[in-house]
Formats: sequence, structure tokens, C-alpha cells
Amino acid sequence: MSLLNEVVEVRKMEIISKLLEHHQFYKKEDALLDLTLSELEYEYYKVQSNVHPHTGFSSIRLKKFS
Repeated sequence: MSLLNEVVEVRKMEIISKLLEHHQFYKKEDALLDLTLSELEYEYYKVQSNVHPHTGFSSIRLKKFS
């Protein structure tokens, strides 16, 4: 296995463990293993967007003062 493949697999496992920690992911671990790295990162981004307090419309936004 090439170094790139190993790095991708390690990153995939990191994201899968983070998704499972949030308990908000509806798919089983086996289904997560079938996703590509890009798909996993997108799923993790969606979870982070829902959980993180500084995202969305109710977040603090800076205004430009002229």
C-alpha cells in the first residue's frame, strides 16, 4: 500500500470515529467505511455545522461600519 493510501485510510478512520462520537450519524460504521474521504469530510462538516455555536444565522456577525 502506498503512503498516500495509508494517509487517506488513517484520515477516514479519524473522521469515522468523530462522527460516531457525536451520536448524530444515522449510518452504521460499515456504511461509513464505504464512503470516500470527501464524502466523510462533507458528513463531518454537516455535523459540525449543526453542533458548533458559531455557525448559522444566529451566530455573531461583524458589521462593517463606514
